[in-house]
Amino acid sequence: MTALLYLVPISLILGGIGLYAFFWTVRADQYDDEEGNASRILTDLYDDEPKHDE
Repeated sequence: MTALLYLVPISLILGGIGLYAFFWTVRADQYDDEEGNASRILTDLYDDEPKHDE
């Protein structure tokens, strides 16, 4: 039962840190590039496959 006295505040602090980090990323416009990822997947410029020498 005494473990709850430690675990509950620690989990609330970690949850608050995670919530703060999420709001910080939203405020810093981390999720605003909606078209970039959609068009980036269609180009060969960012292809991760190894080059084949023929």
